[in-house]
Amino acid sequence: MTATQTTPELRTLSVGPAGDERAIAVLHRPAADGGPTQLVWLGGYRSDMTGTKAVETDRLAAELGLACLRFDYSGHGQSGGAFRDGTISRWVEESLAVIDAHPAERLILIGSSMGGWIALRVLQEIHKRGTGPKVAGMVLIAPAPDFTSELIEPALTDDERRQLSERGYFEEKSDYSPEPNIFTQALLDDGRRNRVMTGMIETKCPVHILQGMRDEDVPYRHAMTLIEFLPADDVVLTLIRDGDHRLSRPQDIERLQAAIRAMA
Repeated sequence: MTATQTTPELRTLSVGPAGDERAIAVLHRPAADGGPTQLVWLGGYRSDMTGTKAVETDRLAAELGLACLRFDYSGHGQSGGAFRDGTISRWVEESLAVIDAHPAERLILIGSSMGGWIALRVLQEIHKRGTGPKVAGMVLIAPAPDFTSELIEPALTDDERRQLSERGYFEEKSDYSPEPNIFTQALLDDGRRNRVMTGMIETKCPVHILQGMRDEDVPYRHAMTLIEFLPADDVVLTLIRDGDHRLSRPQDIERLQAAIRAMA
């Protein structure tokens, strides 16, 4: 059977030094006929690689004969590791390790919510290396770069600050899960060290941002702020007036796939 007909096989990749290894769950679809382009799905905070947008991205890859790489960060989905140990640095490390283990000439990074932040950090690290794959494009869905310092910390209540001081974390009701969101002091501290909206971001590739204007988690003005740090690049911002944070409706998936097609 060809790559366009098979379902990717679940595999695990060990990431991290001795004593801090995490078993990262990976689904990899090879390109038909050994093509050079690989889509890389980078999910959001507490999401996993079996969500609607991730699955539809893989389906498009199969249709176009492209490689597609999906995986769960540690503490997410089918991967090992404790969620409370998660930081942006750890999830970037895991993302790079998975990409390195599945080499391709051209990458299209597709980041959803926090995955948009991870995508920008991964791109920066790839550029620092000076070798390896070329990032040929980025599609960012409701991107949340620097969300810990720009969105979470300014809105902390006195009680949440007290919990951070006393317990090292605070909990917040989730609209997407019966389990609460957990934000640790380590995540907030590490987030400051990984900020990207501190100067011009040179992506050296086209960027397409899809953003709902009814997004209550990442306000659309955050996407507009991000654009200010992408002045030298081919950037397209699509504002979806009735779109929420998930952007998983059929019409939203069509927009996502059209953006990927244009880059692939």
